[in-house]
Amino acid sequence: MFEFVRTHTRLLQLMLVLLIFPSFVFFGIQGYSRFDEGGASTVAKVDGHTITQAEWDQAHQRQVERMRQQMPGIDTKLFDTPTARRETLEALVRERVLLSAAFRQNLVVGDERLQRLFVEDPQFAPLRNADGSVNQAVLAAQGMTSQNFVAQLRQELGVQQVLRGVSNTTLSPVAPADRALNALLQRRQVALARFDAKAYAAKLQPTDAQVEAYYKAHEAEFSAPEQAAIEYVVLDLESIKKGIAVPDEDLRKYYTENISRYTVAEERRARHILIAADKDASADAKQKAKSRAEALLAEARKSPSGFAELARKNSADAGSAAQGGDLEFAARGGMVAKALEDAVFAMKVGETGEVVESEFGYHVVRLDAVRGGEKKPLEAVRGEIEDEIRKQLAARRWAEAAEQFTNTVYEQADSLQPVADKLKLEKRTATVRRQPAPGASGALASAKLLDAVFASDAVKNKRNTDAVEVAANQLASARIVQHQPARTLPLADVRDRVRERVIAAESAAAARKEGEARLTQLRQTGQGELPEKHTLSRMELQGVPPRVLEAVLQLDTAKLPGYAGVDLGEQGYVVVRLDAVLPRETKADDNARLRAQYAQAWSGAETRAYLDALKTRHKAETRAPSASEPAR
Repeated sequence: MFEFVRTHTRLLQLMLVLLIFPSFVFFGIQGYSRFDEGGASTVAKVDGHTITQAEWDQAHQRQVERMRQQMPGIDTKLFDTPTARRETLEALVRERVLLSAAFRQNLVVGDERLQRLFVEDPQFAPLRNADGSVNQAVLAAQGMTSQNFVAQLRQELGVQQVLRGVSNTTLSPVAPADRALNALLQRRQVALARFDAKAYAAKLQPTDAQVEAYYKAHEAEFSAPEQAAIEYVVLDLESIKKGIAVPDEDLRKYYTENISRYTVAEERRARHILIAADKDASADAKQKAKSRAEALLAEARKSPSGFAELARKNSADAGSAAQGGDLEFAARGGMVAKALEDAVFAMKVGETGEVVESEFGYHVVRLDAVRGGEKKPLEAVRGEIEDEIRKQLAARRWAEAAEQFTNTVYEQADSLQPVADKLKLEKRTATVRRQPAPGASGALASAKLLDAVFASDAVKNKRNTDAVEVAANQLASARIVQHQPARTLPLADVRDRVRERVIAAESAAAARKEGEARLTQLRQTGQGELPEKHTLSRMELQGVPPRVLEAVLQLDTAKLPGYAGVDLGEQGYVVVRLDAVLPRETKADDNARLRAQYAQAWSGAETRAYLDALKTRHKAETRAPSASEPAR
């Protein structure tokens, strides 16, 4: 969301009363024609095409894996909940609705735009060869062909057009925006007194009886969770790559076939003089422009050193005329006019070529310099090529290796050594619990693997788990070596922790008691000083806890002063008095920024409404349960 809301969580909650924000997640679009693939169980429909349980599971797995990659230390169990799975399904339905809308509205992206995007967008740099063509080897390593890639990119751009007409055209008049912001950002003058629980802690000396009573009442807080010592093996593309030897002739063949990847892109620096002529101009106007260009060409050839001055005086290209027509160094695909580019790349250094016609008019062109085009020797890129070939071969062998892995861990379930020997895998050890440990990575971060480890059969018989897909192209199997059930730790081992908890609870109770007494006195007599004075707003908390601001905003502003007590739990207690309500501060810079954020939020609301209309139009129907895990 916008920056202001991101840094003011409570403000977001209130803003939602006025506005609705969209939240749609695009997964890799697989194509309209694949709507009916997947498992048999239907969980949703869009335009009569089904979304299956298998597709839902796969989409959710991709989403969890994406979050795990972005935040390696996060507990992936947080995303394996009914709510999270439901959000994934809703996102999948939105994706299919947008794809259906693009299909029915014939929102097709042309080849020229696709090519321009591919050449200019930095995100596609890893997929480009030096000459701007598609790197087939990189696509192959990702299991794609150039045809697949182009089709997917074309569909994604088409889908973006469905919403752009709504999200990019929202109007947000100043008056309504200011009314909403005024209500949202009013200020409050308050006085408050804090009763810090820590201030009472030094006076407390819990007895052994109090410690024991607390321990018995809260035994669950002092338990050791279930854990197991395991051994496990992982099959992935890296482990397959280790066993692949690449013959020298294969290296040389790959180098030859992909020489453009190891060639520095040739760049050329030219100067030009543009005589403008619109493509729709009359034949007579075009002829006059061409004749003038030919006259300038003759003059440039007669006096080559004066080309730059001719360009300054005569060129209609405002971008280069001041620099003497200098177009700077450019590679193939880097010039705006293809005809001009073709001419430049056909010339010799120092040559002033024939007049070139483009969609902008007529060009007089001189080539000043050429650089690049050098090839890296094989030995310089041998390691890179060997790794690339191994990666491709590993991807091709994956299915066979995965089948061997799956069968072996199942058929020889008493040990992982057979599968380790057969596929040359490293057998690893770890101590795990039912949830991934903070900072866990790889297989040990997989909630599915840990679920399999702690399944009743695996715990009881210490047999191999089935092969579990822990990430894309990554399987794992584990076996319990030693299991330790959950247990309550004896009081002797946790006495200090229990004592700290008793002191914290008693301190909070003492702070609350004194705070409530002060609040009662203020309400009855109106007498008594509150030491802290603040002017608060949703943008300016002044170091006051958010819960205190919440309490202040809930007070009746028609009856001032107003009083409230806020229990902060183990932090203590706060008594607050509301003295006055002030309008929001108005600063020119803030106003412009807040109005822009309001407009962005309103755009989100309109986009969400449009999405809802598209769901109705394209008969989106969700059949999965909303508050529980879908049936497996």
